[in-house]
This record gives sequence, structure tokens and C-alpha cells, in this order.
Amino acid sequence: MASGGGNGDNNQLKLYSYWRSSCSRRVRIALSLKELKYENRTVNLLKGEQFSPEFRKVNPLGYVPVLVDGDFVLSDSFAIIMYLEEKYPQHPLLPQDLEKRGINYQAANIVSSSIQPLQNLAVLKYIEEKVGPNEQLAWGKHHIENGFAALEKLLKDYAGRYATGDEVFLADLFLAPQLDGATKRFNVDMTQFPLLSRLNEAYIEIPAFRDVLAEKQPEAPPASTC
Repeated sequence: MASGGGNGDNNQLKLYSYWRSSCSRRVRIALSLKELKYENRTVNLLKGEQFSPEFRKVNPLGYVPVLVDGDFVLSDSFAIIMYLEEKYPQHPLLPQDLEKRGINYQAANIVSSSIQPLQNLAVLKYIEEKVGPNEQLAWGKHHIENGFAALEKLLKDYAGRYATGDEVFLADLFLAPQLDGATKRFNVDMTQFPLLSRLNEAYIEIPAFRDVLAEKQPEAPPASTC
């Protein structure tokens, strides 16, 4: 595992992440929006560093991201973002309106429970081994498109410039990395999803989203090999 982006201060937030992890990117967006400094600690998933004894001490499940705040260690992007929201109230990630807040929870959970887990590295490797190497893309694309169809319907009555209005909230942090990965990694035809396609374009205009793109991470390989 490699460190970067910090001075090693024990009181500084530390984020264990992987450059291409959409779950890690959700947290990077939250940290950026809240203008929180942190030390990035890279866990190379392709090299299997998530299974190392060193990382298993941080997260026995072997997943990124993991946030370390002093002596407190927390894994799972949803839990981390909600923790940051409670502790650092600047730039709120949840709307005051209760119904809109509920829609944010629902949209974020569609991504984190019904899309991303079905196309993560471990699942795709299993599909390759048990079904065949040519089935990974089709598998991932199928589940992404199912989730996107649900999100398109869910957000149609709530979306403004962003997912649930004209301010960036929780749902946007989960949608942006998923939309980006769908187009770049799984070749999803976004013309089927005009609302989500429009949101994807809007996110690229936000510095806090644009600056934490996977390919902009210091450990990302050259663009030709991404």
C-alpha cells in the first residue's frame, strides 16, 4: 500500500482507497465539497493489497474505502459520508425537506446496493471464472441498465440541475462515479437515459467532482492504459 497527498499528521483524516473505485470516489467528492484535507493511502486492488494482513487490520472485509479519523476507523462509503455529514456540517449533503431527503437515500441505495456490488472487481472476476471471460461486460452492463432505468423513473419528478433539485446532495455523490464508470468501462448507451445523461454532463462542470475523477488520481496509470 502506498501513501500520498498528505503530511502524515496523526490527526489528519486518512482515506484508504483505489483510484478506480467508484465507492472511494464518492468519499473523495464529499471530502472535496466539505473542503477537508486528508492523506490518501492507496490500496491496489489489482495487486490484491486488500487481502494483505496490513489492510485486513484496517478492514477485515477487505474493501475500500476506509476512513481513519484519529483512532476511529470506519469503512463503507455510505457510512463514511454520513459520518462526515454529522461531524463536518459545512456544505450539507442532505436537504432540509424530508421527502427530498428520503429520495436522496433511495437513489444512493439503488447505486450502492443494486448496481455497484454487481459490477465490482470481485464479482466480475467470479463471472469470468465461472461463466467466461466474454461475459463480464454483458453482466455488468445488464445490471447497470436495470438500475439506471429505475433511477430515471425515480428522479423525474425531483431533478433540477442536479438529482434532487438545484443543489448538490447525497444522491449526486453516488450517481456521478456510477455514471462515469458506466460510459467509460461498460459502454452503456446513455441515450436511453436522458435525465441521467444530463446529470452526468452537469457533474463534470463541478470542480469538486471533476478534480477527483479516477484518471486524475496520482496512482492512476497513463490514460492509454486506463
